[in-house]
Order: sequence, then structure tokens, then C-alpha cells
Amino acid sequence: MGCVHGKCCSRHPPSSDSDSKDNGEVTIRKNRHLITQRALEQVAVPSHDYTLQYCFLTQRGYYPDDPDKGNQDSFCIKTKFQGNPNIHFFGVFDGHGQFGTECSNFVKDRLVEILVNDPTLADDPVKAYNSAFMTTNIELHNSEIDDSMSGTTAITVLVIGDTLYVANVGDSRAVIAVKDEDRILAEDLSYDQTPFRKDECERVKLCGARVLSVDQLEGYRDPNIQSWGDEETHGGDPPRVWVQDGMYPGTAFTRSVGDSTAEKIGVVADPEVSTIQLTPNHLFFIVASDGVFEFLSSQAVVDRAARYSDPRDACSAISGESYKLCQVLVPHIEGPIGQAKELTPLSPGGTWK
Repeated sequence: MGCVHGKCCSRHPPSSDSDSKDNGEVTIRKNRHLITQRALEQVAVPSHDYTLQYCFLTQRGYYPDDPDKGNQDSFCIKTKFQGNPNIHFFGVFDGHGQFGTECSNFVKDRLVEILVNDPTLADDPVKAYNSAFMTTNIELHNSEIDDSMSGTTAITVLVIGDTLYVANVGDSRAVIAVKDEDRILAEDLSYDQTPFRKDECERVKLCGARVLSVDQLEGYRDPNIQSWGDEETHGGDPPRVWVQDGMYPGTAFTRSVGDSTAEKIGVVADPEVSTIQLTPNHLFFIVASDGVFEFLSSQAVVDRAARYSDPRDACSAISGESYKLCQVLVPHIEGPIGQAKELTPLSPGGTWK
């Protein structure tokens, strides 16, 4: 499971522009699970006079059938993107398959490198995002990593001034908390790309895929019934993507970076990019893998995070309710933008508070 939490503050303390993996990680033991959590950090956004306060947490969950399974998630926090104090990047990458760890690390590194070196990023973030994902996917195919049945999802948030650009590939998610009078509501900044979505289901079918749950594939349920309810109530045996004459690849998502076999039947690396401008009613945004959202709704995640003023406590509370591998990034925002209450996340996969 991966999660990032952020918050805006009026002060502008000094901040490192390096990747988060190089700064102050703490590893502890809890319930036989290995938890890695970074110290609370802050970075200024001088163009709009606020400070982003954030942290992350990654936890190896318990798998009864595979107790030695490693955590295939990775994350990236890079502040002062392109040397610009008003641009900051947050991302969670959830690897899968035999070489999922290698895929998530490759994509994390190359995606950021390509974006950093794109001179059009500040002027056209959406175009830069699309180009970076396409190039990274091609490079992964051409690398020494066998991505035929392995790959990674990606949920990223690019903060540019008071605007968030969220790019999503797969079933990880970004959520923002919005103050509505005396309530705090969850607003999805990304939408899971799975066969539960009718548009995604039809898209992969047009590319030659079969969409069936495992029970349907094995003959326990009628394969002609192409309705599976919703993810929260029918997540135990979700619809999956299969080739016409085989029992593979069986992905429960419809977009991914890598997965060259599934790509032939529509599992593509094209990101969905959304944009949101921060306002005083946006409290925080959360970026997390499906290790969080497989067990908790967006509202449940926001409810838990809203109980805490410190992003580290929010990350711990969220991960404590989850049972899979996860990475959690939590940024908070304070200052003129979030002075009245809090800030809004700019795209799927982030939380401001």
C-alpha cells in the first residue's frame, strides 16, 4: 500500500529538492509487518504564498498464501521540479507480476526524468504527461526487464502553483477532501481504470479482449452475464481481461505501464489527466495504491485522515485499516490559499489538508 498526504502552511521553511527516498526514512516493526515512514517535510509554493506539508508511508501487508512476498510498490516525491520552486511532484507506482518491483522502479525513475527534461511541462502539463507516459512505456518494453506479464500502475500529482494536475494509469487513486459547511466530503481526483467501468470494459473488448470473472472463466457462472455490480460490493471476484483463447493475462485493471501481452488486447499506458484549482475549501489530498482502496472507500479514507492534523498520523491510520501492500503519500497545505480552511487536490491521487 502506498499513500501520500499533504497540507499547506503559511510559513516557508527550507526544503530539499531531492527525491524523498534520500531523506530521513524511519523503519519500524509493527504487527510483524515492515513499515517505512518518512519524517514530516515541508516545501514552499512562493507564487501563491503557501507551504505544502507532506509525508509518505509504505507497508508490506500480510499474505497468508505468500508470506515472503515483497512489496512491489514504489513512490517518488520530487520538490522544486525543474528547479522551479512552484512545481512539485508526488507519485505512487504499484507493481505487479513476477517483475513488478523492477517495473515500478523503472517507471518511477524514467517518468520523472522525462518530465524534468521536458521544456513544455509548465506551459502544457497535460501534453507533457501524455508524452512522458508513452515514452516510458516504450522504453520499458525495450529494456532488459521482462514486462510481458509484469508492469505497474501509476497515480501521480503535479503541483504547479495553485493547480493540481493528476495523471492516472490503472487502479490506484487520488482523493481530495472538500469542506462543505460542517461536513468533509471525499472527491475522487482519478477514476479506477478497471472492467467495472463500462467505458473501459467496452474499450478493451473492441481491442479483442474477453472480460470475465474467474468464476465465469472456470464455468461456475454464466459468461454471458456481462454485469458485475460495483467494485466495493463485488471486489472479491472482479471482472478481468483475458485473451480470446487462453487463461491469461487476467488483469483486473484496463490500463498499465508495461504488460506488453495485455497491451495487445487494450491494456494501454495512456493516462487520464484531470486538473483542479486549489481553493480554501480543499483540505488535503491523498495519493494511494489499491492496497488502500480495495478495502476502504474514498470517503472512509478521507474520514480517517481528517481526524489528524499531522500527515504522519493520517498515513498510519489509513494503512492500519488496509490489509495489502500499500504506499501512502499525504501532503497538507496552509497559507493564503488554505487559510480559511484547507486546500484542494489538483488531480486523482492526492490529498491536501
